[in-house]
Amino acid sequence: MSSGLLKQKLGLYLQLVRWSRPAGWLLLLWPTLSALWIASHGFPGWHLIAVFTLGTILMRSAGCCINDVADREFDRHVKRTAERPVTRGAVSVREALIVGAVLALLAFGLVLTTNAAAIAWSFAALAVTLVYPYAKRYVSMPQAVLGVAFSFGIPMAFAAVQSRVPMLAWVLLFGNLFWVIAYDTEYAMVDRDDDLKIGMKTSAITLGRFDVAGVMLCYLLYLSIWAWVLMGIVQSAIYLIASGVALAQALWHGWLIRKRERDDCFKAFRLNHWLGFTVFAGIALSYLGR
Repeated sequence: MSSGLLKQKLGLYLQLVRWSRPAGWLLLLWPTLSALWIASHGFPGWHLIAVFTLGTILMRSAGCCINDVADREFDRHVKRTAERPVTRGAVSVREALIVGAVLALLAFGLVLTTNAAAIAWSFAALAVTLVYPYAKRYVSMPQAVLGVAFSFGIPMAFAAVQSRVPMLAWVLLFGNLFWVIAYDTEYAMVDRDDDLKIGMKTSAITLGRFDVAGVMLCYLLYLSIWAWVLMGIVQSAIYLIASGVALAQALWHGWLIRKRERDDCFKAFRLNHWLGFTVFAGIALSYLGR
């Protein structure tokens, strides 16, 4: 293979895994790092930070490969996704699956450097990742399935630190699920017209005229559940300030999506990683203050 062709293929693979759109893996990273800090009662060490940061990037990239293969027939009818490499035929299904498998194996290699509990839970995380692309065909709120997939770094982090997954981890996952529903509903609002035409199921369609209210309720549930369960675990004042800043961001997102315009809904979705970072920063700084 010539260097020119190799460079072209690499460019297509980077498009496939959304390399130019880091917001996707940041949405997974911040709750995962938050869980690492909580499980470790402070700084978890550079090894676990590296494992979970790189693992998050790799698994999100592998998930993009699987999603694009599963949705290739639908994506060609959606304005935003019609030019994805698999959809337009620039990358074959076989190539995309191979790339996804290699990325998943690399992520599993990282998990092997942790412990038996984290290794065992990684299979459940992979199963949810594989199920999500097909949930959009059968589940009226597939964002809830995505919520589990995008929150599974939380129990994985507890398993890696404590060799077990306590109830605290599952409550945090439950709360984080509402955040995922909130921002992925904003994302679904962008494609609602196209999704209605092709028969795709999304929370934006299911909620109908209550979509904005549903998004705001999910933000409130996420922040409330995390604040409630972490009270007494992290330093309250610092974390409550961070939660207040995160709530202000959520209210701004509500203002952006109020008219349901595509560009504003997409902007609100893309900015969500800052909300997740704010919550993480509140947790990390709380432990520094002890």
